[in-house]
Amino acid sequence: MDAIVLLKEDHKVVEKLFKKFEKAGDKAYKDKRKLVDRIIFELTTHAYIEEEIFYPAARKRVPETTDHVLESVEEHHVVVWMLNELKGLDPKDERFDAKVTVLMENVRHHVEEEEKEWFPQVRAAMKRKELQELGERMEKAKTDAPASPLAVKSAKQ
Repeated sequence: MDAIVLLKEDHKVVEKLFKKFEKAGDKAYKDKRKLVDRIIFELTTHAYIEEEIFYPAARKRVPETTDHVLESVEEHHVVVWMLNELKGLDPKDERFDAKVTVLMENVRHHVEEEEKEWFPQVRAAMKRKELQELGERMEKAKTDAPASPLAVKSAKQ
């Protein structure tokens, strides 16, 4: 699987979790907690492989994407801090649903920019084999992803 396909698949997984959260009832506290825990895991892993492997490769190979990469890292910074807050927040807390809603808005915006604006630039500039090798590295690196959102590089920047 090439790197861009892998990232788009991750985006789909997270979007499905978002839709399940949106469909959960107001009092579905256990379900919402499980969904948010899974969202935290998926987004932390995704941010990690993007920041450690994909972004540096894209920036090096396609210098025109530098501004997109820098903006994406800033978006990750906001997201990982929100994930960390959600980690310890009781689903019955009046801010829980609001915080998840803001998270979803941020992530959806981020995904749209990546997929429509700069993934096509990267795909056009990199050879198929390069993207496949990058995708393999990213897939393997998922096992190295930290459990804590604040362990992702962008959290410290």
